[in-house]
Amino acid sequence: MDMRNHDLKEDIREYWSKRSQTFDLAFGHRIPPGPELDAWAAAMRDALGARPLKVLELACGTGEVTNVLLSLGHEVTALDFSEAMLAVARRKHAGNDRVRFILADAERTMEPDETYDAVVCRHLVWTLTEPEQAFAEWFRLLKPGGRLLVFDGDWSKPTPLGRLASIAVAALEQIIGHDPHYDGAMSERHATIMERLPFGDGLTVERLLPLIEEAGFENIELPSRRPIAAAQRRNADLRNRLRTFFYRRFFLVCSRPSG
Repeated sequence: MDMRNHDLKEDIREYWSKRSQTFDLAFGHRIPPGPELDAWAAAMRDALGARPLKVLELACGTGEVTNVLLSLGHEVTALDFSEAMLAVARRKHAGNDRVRFILADAERTMEPDETYDAVVCRHLVWTLTEPEQAFAEWFRLLKPGGRLLVFDGDWSKPTPLGRLASIAVAALEQIIGHDPHYDGAMSERHATIMERLPFGDGLTVERLLPLIEEAGFENIELPSRRPIAAAQRRNADLRNRLRTFFYRRFFLVCSRPSG
């Protein structure tokens, strides 16, 4: 491991490990059965096709995206940097022989070359300490023609509509009380990590595309993420419906060349 990033990586590991037991209680992390699970499954089916694939899921956390991939029939290797997160995911998927959980660094996985048909990650890229290294690693892991799916967003600042929504949430919480499980529960620790990350000042598609292209990926697409946000709002209370407007999120799909 590059020792320049050692302390930061350990801070990241500790932060997410502390959140592992309550992570699924925070809105936007759990993918419940019903409209939201269906929307995630549709997005992945459209990007990956209907045929079962060998998929590497990076930063699997408590195994929610893992569940989506398994529901589509894929064979999944789910990787995370936090043993505490993996413990929750392993319990959730105990007995399922189509998933393998491993403790590893998403930027240096130690997995063999050209092993996977697809690499999938949700809310990982903004935490990368060495983005160029990570994208080169994911390119290496994919078979020729394999696909990379990135679900992420700019968590550094709300959109103009998001600022209005955050004001509305703050006013609402004066009446109904604070949500102890939302990301802001560890906001000071979260902020000290973000300010040290390459994308801590904002992860945008415009910043990401040149790095993806430099790593060798092609056929870059940006499918709409609106169906997922709409599905999240279907069964959410007012506070959580407002939260879906806070930040600019995106879904990026690209592939390793076939030849």
